[in-house]
Formats: sequence, structure tokens, C-alpha cells
Amino acid sequence: MVSMQHKTENFLEEVKDAVTTERLLLPSLPDVALKIKAECEKEESSAQKIAEVISRDPALTVRLLQIANSSLYRTRISTDNIQMAITKLGLKLVRDLIISLSMKQLYNAENDVIAERFNELWLASTKTAAIAHLLASQHEHLDAEKAMLAGLTHNIGALPIILMAEDDDELFDQPGTLYKILHKLQGEVGAFIFQKWHFPSYMVDVANECYHFRRNHDGPADYVDVVQVALIQGSIYTGLDCPEDWSTVSAFARMNINTDSHVLDIEENKLVFDETTTLFK
Repeated sequence: MVSMQHKTENFLEEVKDAVTTERLLLPSLPDVALKIKAECEKEESSAQKIAEVISRDPALTVRLLQIANSSLYRTRISTDNIQMAITKLGLKLVRDLIISLSMKQLYNAENDVIAERFNELWLASTKTAAIAHLLASQHEHLDAEKAMLAGLTHNIGALPIILMAEDDDELFDQPGTLYKILHKLQGEVGAFIFQKWHFPSYMVDVANECYHFRRNHDGPADYVDVVQVALIQGSIYTGLDCPEDWSTVSAFARMNINTDSHVLDIEENKLVFDETTTLFK
């Protein structure tokens, strides 16, 4: 009988081979996100053209209006006009928000067991995204929406691995073993997905390195640092296995965060966190 350790090692090799030979079934960027991303990257892009694309999806239109009028982004005047909302938010912000909002589609599955696993990943990613958004907003050189998107998609590499593991009942029914496999390989697979999507290098770096808690580098905090701190501080919700001594993670120092306290201990931060997580419900 094949031992679970041997089976795990074989599966790891199968995933690596599937990535190398491009046989791994990768998720596709949702259609509306793809269209908005392409439109925003055009030199002649405008709020009117973006509004035309978004308006084809009534549910997404409503969500974007809710966000534009939320306390996170609200100015003095609220609006029920999607083009005005886009103008107020700006094209780059709208692009990142639409991609973030559409990501939920990737975590849907018809199979009940997979759907449950995907839902666990999505809930963890929304908590990470909300804390990342909050942390980045306190640093002028970081973009809060980019940090939110990075936090939301940091675990995207887990999706095709779970789908691949579905064919092995023994492995799939061992959550602890599957978790170790995901922890080991989802970064490499996630980076591969972002490269295929032609996402910016900071997203590739986040997917590849966010679980490498011994990572160190010179210079100011980057988006990997943001997501690492968000993952660790969010572990109270997600149960992520992370270093007990936060001071050993250099990302905290670069983010100028006291490792003896939690960012959500401040009531104002907790309110922002709750409102951000609500965006993805």
C-alpha cells in the first residue's frame, strides 16, 4: 500500500510537471474584468467608455455605485450615475475595484465539496484584502487598492491545485495533507497564473513570496510586506499557521507596526475593516 507521504510527494511532482508543461487547468480572468482592464489600458479610454462596459452587468453596476457612495470613497456628493461614479473614483481605481469584485466568480464551483473549500479560501482572502487595504492606506508610497487586490488574490494558486486533487479521493479527504501541499505550491502556481494574465510584477511577487515569512529586503515596504502582515494579523480569523513571534517577521518593521498589538485593536480601523469586507459579500 502506498503511504500518504509517498502519495503526497507524487502529487507534488504531478503538479510541478503540470505547471512546467502548461497542462494545469488555470482559471481565466472574468470576462468583465478582462474588458475593463483592456479598456483602461487604452490611451483614448474615458469614463463614458468604461461606463458602457460596466453597465452591461447590472449587478456589478450596483456594487460599484455602492462602493463610490460608501464612507471609504465618498465625497460630499453621492451619485446614482455610473459614469459620474467612475469619474469621481478615477479609471485606475475603477479598474482595480472591478477586477477585485469579479474575482468572486473564480471561487464558485458546482461540486459541493470543492465549493466548500473554495469558499474557505475566499473568506480568508477577503479578510486578508481588508487588512491589506487598511495597512497600505497608512503609507503614502503604497496604493490601498493595489494592496487590497493583492490580498484578495494572494491564494489564487490554490484553486487549480484543489481541482487537480479532486481526482484523488484519499488525498482530497485529508485536509491537513492537502493544506501542506497548497502551502508549498500555491505561490509558484499563483505567480504562473498572474504571468499568464499579464498582471504587474508586484502581483507575481505577492503570490510567489507572501508565505515566505523569513523574507528580507532593503528599501521601503512593498506589497509583499503588506500582505504578509495582513496574513499574520488576519490569522485570528483564518487560523493560518504563521510565526508566533511576530517580531521575527521583518515586514512588520518595514511597515512600522508594533508587533505587540493588533491593527484592529483601534476602533476606527475595525470600522474600516468591516466596511471593506462587506464589499465582497
